Amino acid sequence: MSLNSFPLKTDISFKRINALAIPALIAGIAEPLISITDTAIIGHIDFNAKESLGAIAIVGSFLSMLIWVFAQIRSAISSIVSQYLGANKLDEIKTLPAQATLIVVSISILILLVTYPFAETIFKAFGAEGPILSYAIEYYKIRIFGFPFTLFVFAIFGTFRGLQNTIYPMIIAMIGALLNIILDILFVYGVEGWIPAMNIQGAAYASVISQVTMAVVAAVLLLKTTSIKLKIVTPFNKEIPRLVKMVLDLFLRTIALNAALIFAVYMATSYGIDSLAAYGIGIQLWYFGAFMVDGYSSSGNIISGRLLGAKEYDTLIKLGNRLLICGLITGLILTSVGFILYDYIGEIFIKESSVLNRFNEVFWIILIMQPLCAITFIFDGMFKGMGETAYLRNLLLISTTFVFIPSLLIFDQFDYQLYGIWYTFLLWIVARGFPLMIKFRRKFLPLVEKG
Repeated sequence: MSLNSFPLKTDISFKRINALAIPALIAGIAEPLISITDTAIIGHIDFNAKESLGAIAIVGSFLSMLIWVFAQIRSAISSIVSQYLGANKLDEIKTLPAQATLIVVSISILILLVTYPFAETIFKAFGAEGPILSYAIEYYKIRIFGFPFTLFVFAIFGTFRGLQNTIYPMIIAMIGALLNIILDILFVYGVEGWIPAMNIQGAAYASVISQVTMAVVAAVLLLKTTSIKLKIVTPFNKEIPRLVKMVLDLFLRTIALNAALIFAVYMATSYGIDSLAAYGIGIQLWYFGAFMVDGYSSSGNIISGRLLGAKEYDTLIKLGNRLLICGLITGLILTSVGFILYDYIGEIFIKESSVLNRFNEVFWIILIMQPLCAITFIFDGMFKGMGETAYLRNLLLISTTFVFIPSLLIFDQFDYQLYGIWYTFLLWIVARGFPLMIKFRRKFLPLVEKG
């Protein structure tokens, strides 16, 4: 694939949007699918299933925080590459992906070294104690070794997306997800006479092996199919300062996002083990829904950067409208399927009636949220693609500080428990999504009129 082998005319037909979105959707659910698989399989072990599920919920929240904070390199790389693609100047940034990958992987190794010896302190801060704390430490001290490989993969994904290619990320993600499911079953339950049952440690080992495999496949595909190399050369590319600025904006934004998630899991922990396990199931399904819609968000990220680089503002407005339609349809399908299978979904994860009752009481809130999530995540993706990271940063800081945290505390005061947590998520999504829609139209409609 040559760096300059792309057509100059930007296609935003529904066919083209779906051609990018569907592979991106499949690729996007790989990471939450790994966690969902861990949750589902661990929930059915014979010994301390609830405690193990609670530990995975806590570690999953912390790992999601780390991954989402540093995986913003994917969006930053994709934004810059796609804008240079639109301007037909890709040769000017062909050294950027390798340099950006080096930066983010180096940081991830530092995070591993810093957090590993303090795992107990970290998860005590989440409210874990007793068996839950022990299991959380065991699980984390294995899974964290997959963290650098995950960020390496995300950096490669960003490069492919910037080049308008979502097929290879899909292939990589499918390999990782399928391998994780197989290894989860083998390692968690064991194979008599061959593999001992490792329970929660087995789930962690399965995840790490899957993440390493994805990294190897990603590197091979990038080197074999593009002109971009992973060799580090000096001096640094001229776009490194802008990339670092974008990553820092998104870093602060994601800190705010994960502050919300940490507060939520802390509250769930305080409501008891049944509520924590039910929350663990709910948040994994919320992630899954978010990443399903993220296929169209990724299309917006990929195409909007190219349109901005080419200054095709009228097409950019049309793209926003079409993506909104696609996202709303996806969100409504997720909601409908969830209600149809309402009484069965929880049982995929655990058989404990006390946990299932807590989960079923609040699952409807997660379901009705899906179309609203679609609006938020699609415009979020477009703003990332256009490099509007400062606005995204400020919006997340404001919505978390003045909507999420106060709402969570107020609902807690009135003893809403899990209801309060999910009502808070609903309000937070609205506070994030509608300002993006308004900002997008106010910025680009005048440019269309001038053009």
